[in-house]
Amino acid sequence: MLGTVISGDRRIGGTALEERVKKAASGFLSLGLREGDRVAILMRNDIAFLEATFACGELGLYPVPVNWHFSADETAYVLNDSGAKALIIHADLLPALADSIPSGVERVVVETPPEVQSAYGLSADACCVPEGERNWDVWLEEQAPYDGAPKAAPASMIYTSGTTGHPKGVRRLPPKEDQTAATLEARKYVFDFKPDMRAVMTGPLYHSAPNLYSTFSVRIGGTLFLQPRFDAEETLALIEREKLTHAHLVPTMFVRLLRLPEEVRAQYDLSSLVRVMHGAAPCSEAVKKQMIDWWGPVIHEYYGGTETGAAVHCSSEEWLAHPGSVGKAIPGATVKVLDDEGKELPAGEVGEIFLRLWSFPDFTYHNKDEARGECEREGLITCGDVGCLDEDGFLYLRDRKRDMVISGGVNIYPVEIEHELIQMPGVQDCAVFGIPNEEFGESLAAAIQLIDGSSLSAEEVTSWLAPRIAKYKLPHVVTFHDALPREETGKIFKRKLRDPYWKDSGRAI
Repeated sequence: MLGTVISGDRRIGGTALEERVKKAASGFLSLGLREGDRVAILMRNDIAFLEATFACGELGLYPVPVNWHFSADETAYVLNDSGAKALIIHADLLPALADSIPSGVERVVVETPPEVQSAYGLSADACCVPEGERNWDVWLEEQAPYDGAPKAAPASMIYTSGTTGHPKGVRRLPPKEDQTAATLEARKYVFDFKPDMRAVMTGPLYHSAPNLYSTFSVRIGGTLFLQPRFDAEETLALIEREKLTHAHLVPTMFVRLLRLPEEVRAQYDLSSLVRVMHGAAPCSEAVKKQMIDWWGPVIHEYYGGTETGAAVHCSSEEWLAHPGSVGKAIPGATVKVLDDEGKELPAGEVGEIFLRLWSFPDFTYHNKDEARGECEREGLITCGDVGCLDEDGFLYLRDRKRDMVISGGVNIYPVEIEHELIQMPGVQDCAVFGIPNEEFGESLAAAIQLIDGSSLSAEEVTSWLAPRIAKYKLPHVVTFHDALPREETGKIFKRKLRDPYWKDSGRAI
C-alpha cells in the first residue's frame, strides 16, 4: 500500500492515491503508450508528479523528469533525445514551451496548485489548464482503474544536470528480483526508509536524489510532505508542527538554516528528527559541525551519483571521528581511488573516485552508449570527483575533477576556498573557479552573492581569506552578483560563470 503525500492543504494516500495511480496508468494506455516507452514530467514539486511516476511503474514505462529551469531549446532536446511519447506539465510552464514540444507528443496539463502559485508569485490565471488541453484531474476521472498485472517498474530516466553541455539520460534496466530486494536493503541502510517515517522533501523532484527519496518513502508506506521550494524557517516550523522524523537537505540549505537569528532557531522543537540526509554537494566542516551541534547526531551524509546509487554513507558519529569524510562504502558496494592510468592509489593519495553499488540495476546513457566507457574502469563508475581514502576506508572529497585548477603547475581545489568563503559574514553564496592567466596558465576567480543589506569589497574578501588559506590559493579576481546561477539542488552552474573569461582566450580550460 502506498503511503501519504501532502502538499499545501492537499493530502492523499492509501487506496485513494492508488486508485488515481491506476487511473493514470489506464490513461497512458489510452494514449498508446506501451512497456518501455517514456513519459516526460515537467513540473515543480507536486502530488501529480508522483502520481504520474507511480503510474509509469504500473506499465513498465520510464518516467523522464525534466528540469523546469531548462530553456525551451533545452527542454526540446530532452523530449527529442528521450523519445518521450507523452508529457505531463504544469499549466504555467506550458505557454513558453508549447512551440518546442515535438509533434506527436501527447500532453496532459496539470493545474498549478496554490502552494506553487504562492511560492513562485504566479498569477491564478497562468495556473489554469488552457481550454482544449487535457486536464490531469478531469482526464483521470474519465479512466477506469488499470487492473492488469504490474510490470517491473523502471527507475526514472534522469537527465544529468547539464552543467558541462547537453545532459545525458541515465536509463536504468528494470531490476531483477534479487536486485529489488538487495537494493531496497541498501536504501534502508542509507536513508532509513520505513513505513512510519514522516519526511519532508524540499529539493526538486526532477533531480535524481530527491526523486528517489520521495518515491521510495511513499512506496514503503511513509508520509511525505512536499514543499515547492526551500524556506528555512518554514522548514523548521513544519518539522515541529508535523513531528517530522526524516528530511533530505543539501549543504546550501544548512547554510541558510544557520543564517537564521539565534532567537528564531531556538523557537522550534526539532526533537522528533531521527535521520536527516544530505548529499549532492560538498559540505564544509564548520557548517556540518554547527548542524550536528544544533540538531544532534541525526545528520547523515551519502555519496554517489545518478549512475552509481548511494554507495557511501556516514553517520554523525562516524563524521565526528573522521571530520570532513563523506563516509565509507556500504555493504555490497566498492569504492576505489585511481590515478589517470587506472592504477589504484594507496590511502592518503588523491585521485579520481570510482565506485559501484553492485545490487543497483545496470544502466546505459540513452542514445550515447559509448559515453559509459568514458566514466567506467573495471565495472566501477566515476561521478567525476577527486579525493582520497584514509587507512580506515573513509572517503574524503577534494573537488570535481573538471573544477580543479592547475596554476603554475600546482593543483588547487576551489571547494577548499569556497568552504572558507561561505563562513565570511555577509556572504550568502559563492563559487570559485579557474580563469586564464598568461603567466600561470590559470588563476582563481571568486563570484560572490551577498546577504541582502550586506556590503563587501574585493579587498575585504582577500583579507578575510589570507590567514585561512595558502597565498597561491587567493582569488585574483573577486566579483559580486545579485544571484548566482544555482540549481535548487544547491549545485552552481560554474560553466556559466567561467565561460565569459575563456571564450576569447583562444584555448579551452
